[in-house]
Amino acid sequence: MGYSNGINASAATLTKNRTPGNVCSSSGLCATCLDGCPGLCEVGKSAYRGRELIYPQPFGCTTSASQKDYPVDLSHLNIMGTAVGAYGIEADSDKATFPAVNLETEIGSTNTIKLKLPIVIPGLGSTQVAKDNWEGLAIGAAISGIVLTIGENVCGMDPDGEIKNGRVVKSPDMERRVKLFREWYNGYGAIVVQFNVEDTRLGVAEYVINDLGVEAVEIKWGQGAKDIGGEVKLPSLERARQLKSRGYIVYPDPENPDVQQGYAQGTVKEFERHSRIGMVDEESFMTRVSELRGLGAKHVMLKTGAYRPADLARAVKFASLAKIDLLTVDGAGGGTGMSPWRMMNEWGVPTVYLESLLYQYMERIKAKGMYVPKVAVAGGFSLEDHMYKGLALAAPYVKAIGMARAPLAAAMVGKTIGSYIKEGKVPADITKRYGNTVEQIFTASTTLKQQYGEDVARIPTSAMGVYNYFDRLAVGLQQLMCGARKFSIDYITRDDLASITREAAQVTGIPYIMDLDAEEVEKILG
Repeated sequence: MGYSNGINASAATLTKNRTPGNVCSSSGLCATCLDGCPGLCEVGKSAYRGRELIYPQPFGCTTSASQKDYPVDLSHLNIMGTAVGAYGIEADSDKATFPAVNLETEIGSTNTIKLKLPIVIPGLGSTQVAKDNWEGLAIGAAISGIVLTIGENVCGMDPDGEIKNGRVVKSPDMERRVKLFREWYNGYGAIVVQFNVEDTRLGVAEYVINDLGVEAVEIKWGQGAKDIGGEVKLPSLERARQLKSRGYIVYPDPENPDVQQGYAQGTVKEFERHSRIGMVDEESFMTRVSELRGLGAKHVMLKTGAYRPADLARAVKFASLAKIDLLTVDGAGGGTGMSPWRMMNEWGVPTVYLESLLYQYMERIKAKGMYVPKVAVAGGFSLEDHMYKGLALAAPYVKAIGMARAPLAAAMVGKTIGSYIKEGKVPADITKRYGNTVEQIFTASTTLKQQYGEDVARIPTSAMGVYNYFDRLAVGLQQLMCGARKFSIDYITRDDLASITREAAQVTGIPYIMDLDAEEVEKILG
């Protein structure tokens, strides 16, 4: 077990080893550290950039995720097909075709939210990369019929936001984000606004519910998938002072005269804005859920991360007691912003382990007759086979798969291709194979034109990128489900999977492939 790019050198931190073929496996240091090396690795670069190397780089235009190879991951599970029968449709070869697979699902307790696809985009908040690509994400999610979550700190980070008496009264950035989704909303999915400690203190819930009419909100425990995260870098002293005045932890302290002098001299070039960690207890959680519903929220959700098993148990229990509309559980390794790089690799419960525990805990509350909340799982999902395994591993409780980095990547690529087209600089390999217009390059163009007519011209290529990506996932998932003879999400079970290693079977409780179907085999051959 190790790292694909080494412990002490990674594209995430723009570092490398001087002797890449000869590296100490435990420390990640080159086999020989040379006096005279300019500092290529993380240790070396830290000698002159210090704490800057804690975070992935370059900041603001990238997202990052763990490179750690876990002993058990989704590749240790295989999807099982069968040659007989069909669930959710007549067992007729002319009817049981993959386009007939129904991918619609719903979440919610009393008020339900219908989804065209079993996908949720978890909180993408105040990070620059999310802000720069929000148009594609919002429109792409809306026309795809899924849930999109506006993450933490958006109002507090809005440079044009108005804060009076410690409470937000206006945030153009938040208004824009909500409006973009709503303008293209087609009856499926929802726009959700998430809150952390600072958001709660700033009264973001009251603002978005009362002033913007947001109906779905999400409580976030801590830093979600992250143990702790700086998330945002600030380029100016003025911006740093603004954020400190709004209640954030800013480092170094922009009010310190020495720091101000250092900034003027160019020795302090940037600042970090940090969010506070939350402190969870049952009474305050139940009170907060009640307050949010009292404000008018029709849907209250909870997002938790890769914390220790006891915290997952708390999340499951509290979500049940409060009749939460959706519990999102996020496995270790991800981070769309400035999450500490070593933390992403070495902190928390990996996704397969976390979801296996989740299944056990959900079974326990069900056995007690308690309310069973709808669940979404996140943590490294990007393709249709991942989705199937995520839905099956904790079936029947998982109703959606959470993805953030993958749809964000699709939005960024769509935006980039669109800029090539506008500038007449489409790369030759794309032009040669597909053409040089939006209609020729983006396969979604025809479908979207049928749905939206002339309005299709208003859909940016970034949104087409997201829509195309989700369409690929949908068709791929339909094909896998058809092969397993499962024609709607509700028919997916843990029995659709097999462990291909003994360790995976031990972790997940999914039978080892050589032990699968033993009783049925005996009946057939007995």
